[in-house]
Amino acid sequence: MFRFRLGSIPVEVHPSHLLVSGMLAWSSVPAAQNGWPFRQVDGAPPLGHASAMVVYILSWMLIVFVSVLIHEMGHALASRLFGYRPSIALVWMGGHTLPTDAPGPLPWKRDLLITAAGPFFGLMLGVTSGVGYLLLEGRSPALDFFLLTFMIANFFWAFLNMLPVLPLDGGRITTTLATRVFGPRRGFVLAQGLALLVCVGAVVYGLRSGWLLLTLIFAMYGMQSFRVVAEALRNGQAQSVPLEGPLAEKLREARAALDAGRMDEARRLGASVLEANEGLTPRVASHAHHLMGWLALKEGQGRQALDHFSQVQGLPVEPHAVAASFSLVGDDARAVEWWKQAWQSSSDRTVMHEYAGTLIRMGRESEALKLPGLDPEAAFSCAERVLFIRGAYSEAAAVGEAALQHAPSATLAYDAACAHARARNVPDAMRLLRRATELGFTDGAYAASDEDLAPLHGYPAFEEWLTELRQSAAS
Repeated sequence: MFRFRLGSIPVEVHPSHLLVSGMLAWSSVPAAQNGWPFRQVDGAPPLGHASAMVVYILSWMLIVFVSVLIHEMGHALASRLFGYRPSIALVWMGGHTLPTDAPGPLPWKRDLLITAAGPFFGLMLGVTSGVGYLLLEGRSPALDFFLLTFMIANFFWAFLNMLPVLPLDGGRITTTLATRVFGPRRGFVLAQGLALLVCVGAVVYGLRSGWLLLTLIFAMYGMQSFRVVAEALRNGQAQSVPLEGPLAEKLREARAALDAGRMDEARRLGASVLEANEGLTPRVASHAHHLMGWLALKEGQGRQALDHFSQVQGLPVEPHAVAASFSLVGDDARAVEWWKQAWQSSSDRTVMHEYAGTLIRMGRESEALKLPGLDPEAAFSCAERVLFIRGAYSEAAAVGEAALQHAPSATLAYDAACAHARARNVPDAMRLLRRATELGFTDGAYAASDEDLAPLHGYPAFEEWLTELRQSAAS
């Protein structure tokens, strides 16, 4: 694994990415035996077959690397437009771009734009390469090879990546739109049903064409979609019938209030449903308990969330909701299996990092860091945040300091300083604040008003640090 930065965007290249790009290059060697660099070029000494093969494979690996990197840069630059701090990881056949400082799930419109930016950048690279090939064709066999291959590779990857199958970008876009139109659950199931049909078609095509890699990839994606659709069918058609009546209307209002962050209103409406004397059927009560469970989660009340979720009947409770509840109450032994199940069924990177964070809290750091496409900063941040919510400030600070060994980050250092401050450990809090400054933290106004640092107010070292921060910003 090696790391570098493109401006302020960190990039991490995993060995799996180089392995897959090498395999793709090797599989295409037979079709290139009469092309560059296998044939002799006028005026140049011929290459031996072995040397030509090495040059060809390395060239293909470079093409895959640059193409995937440009694709991920599309996601990253779109994230930057919305004020996020993205990081890129190149893993296996593609990559992942994560806005590490997003406070929660992205608003759906932003999510769509950020997702679509990746294929768009790849498509533009393909168009640029095609124009270059038309203008420069024949000047150099090597240049012809690079331009033509860049064009074909990026057109093909843009098409493949826009198929409506998770975790491809097209699957994310389709799922987002479907859940907006048909509702969260029904929309997700419909999107997975479409994905299953596409996967079956891709597998059939892969078997007929002899393309083993395509067959294996879409067989794996198809199994994931099949599990979701099968689970929806097992739950029966009763859940697809909308709730009706005054209590159902209150539930819809409560859900809208919860989505808008109006917690008090959502709690009042949800409680009024559960306290109703008329019309409170088991199904309505289950929906109300499900809503109240999510409300408790958003407020960091894991025990209340579990109490409500345990009273839900005939309505599926999301695995990541159960996992988060166990995490908040400190039962990581149970939480870790729920997080693993949630990650395997969704392929969601946020869920994966919560799973990794749970492993880190359990002392299984090496296992967490081996997860494919993991961003160490995000994983340690998840581990630390849950400890902070529990009030285990010293443990949170220890996790934050351990994180700096894997991902030197101003955010991680600042969060660790906040945990030390909450634990009334002034010397270590100041040490981490200075470390955060060294790593690029500059927001003195935010630090001065941050309640987590309130225990440091009045200490000369803290006031001096704030003064230095403000003077540095002013200069």
